[in-house]
Amino acid sequence: MHISDGVLSAPVILTGWVITLGFIIVTFKLKMQESDILEEIPKFSVMTAAFFVASLIHLPMGPTSVHPIFNGLIGVVLGPLAYISLAVGLTLQAFLFQHGGITTIGINTVLVGIPALMAYYTFKFGTQKGITVKILGAGCGVLAIIVTTILLVITLITTGKEFLGVAQVTAAAHIPLMVIEGLLTGTVVTYIAKVKPELLPVKLKNK
Repeated sequence: MHISDGVLSAPVILTGWVITLGFIIVTFKLKMQESDILEEIPKFSVMTAAFFVASLIHLPMGPTSVHPIFNGLIGVVLGPLAYISLAVGLTLQAFLFQHGGITTIGINTVLVGIPALMAYYTFKFGTQKGITVKILGAGCGVLAIIVTTILLVITLITTGKEFLGVAQVTAAAHIPLMVIEGLLTGTVVTYIAKVKPELLPVKLKNK
């Protein structure tokens, strides 16, 4: 999600930064307690790069844009580190390509980061219940886009009623993306589960 500078109100921007910094600090503290954190770096780098490249391909929609996000996939693969991965990707895009605003990095990360974490915990819960990985992965991909869209609509409407029309158009434009990312996430996660299941942050009961 790439909302530009000068669009959102100051309270919304500030709230985005508070939430994002909070998630990053908590995640770092939790991960620093793990002895295998260095093993996460290659996977973290690959997923961040995938998000960075894919989300540069975008269709402008007023103050925001529609583009591949992969936050469901990133959430399933990286777990809690997904939020930091997305924050890094958005920051690099903003500074290197002016893709999205600088002041809105915080709220933009919220829009894709929270759904990524929801996808991870949904995937974790689903695997414990023995749900098929392909179905679960696809569901997580769709879920992430749905939540991202809802958060985006709330963000725009909170800023001002004049953005209601843009919010409605943007929400409708994300419907095809839900289907595409659901299929893609389900396929990729199924492949990882068969070839390299240790790359996933959860133990699988049903592949």
